[in-house]
Amino acid sequence: MIAEFAGYLIPTFVLFCRIGGCMLLVPGLASAQVPMQARLFVSLALSLALAPLILDESHRLLADQGGERVVQLIVSETAIGVLLGLSVRVFLSALQFMTTAMGMYIGLGTLPGAPVDLDEPLAALSMFITTFATLMFFLLDLHLEVVKGLVEAYEFVPLGSDFDTRASLEKITGALSRSFLLVLQIAGPFLAYGLIVNLLFGLVNKMVPQIPAYFLSIPFLIAGGLLILYFLLGEMMTIYFAVFRDFIVEG
Repeated sequence: MIAEFAGYLIPTFVLFCRIGGCMLLVPGLASAQVPMQARLFVSLALSLALAPLILDESHRLLADQGGERVVQLIVSETAIGVLLGLSVRVFLSALQFMTTAMGMYIGLGTLPGAPVDLDEPLAALSMFITTFATLMFFLLDLHLEVVKGLVEAYEFVPLGSDFDTRASLEKITGALSRSFLLVLQIAGPFLAYGLIVNLLFGLVNKMVPQIPAYFLSIPFLIAGGLLILYFLLGEMMTIYFAVFRDFIVEG
């Protein structure tokens, strides 16, 4: 019994390396407000729960390999897990980046707020939208889709496989291009509105230099931006999470 348990100990730890690497970057769980011990216990519990589904008799051979190969597997599995978590994380990072730009374009970029996933302060608009997005990530069960994707990933990249640098770069590049194109599309109305209003008040300032056009434009800029946000926020988040879910499901 003890020998059988020892045969699965190293494969389970290697399994934990991939799952733990992914959980370190998953939105919400990877927040700076979540203690490291909590992330560790969640990763450990998830590894033990998934071990019977993933490990089989062939994985017991990992325990018979040399120490150098085990260390190589630990590094490789951790890198694969970090890659999987990062490919999901970039969607929230892209949203943080673009909502910060939105806040600057509609005059709300100077209002600081406490972020959910970062240590440094964000603009209030960015904090509001990213907090809402993090909450919806769990309410829509996308964290369960991430776990499901972790299990399915073992069919394409089995336990004990070497890290494929080319495939990893292609996956990260695809996630970056898809996420930033998505957030650029949903933030387009705010960027266009900010450019138009600033251009109009810039022309007013050129024609009548005596009028402080900049200070006059701020109330109109903020009021119009908040009005656009009121009407478009629901549609923005619907489009965002539809693409986000498709990306996670497709793997």
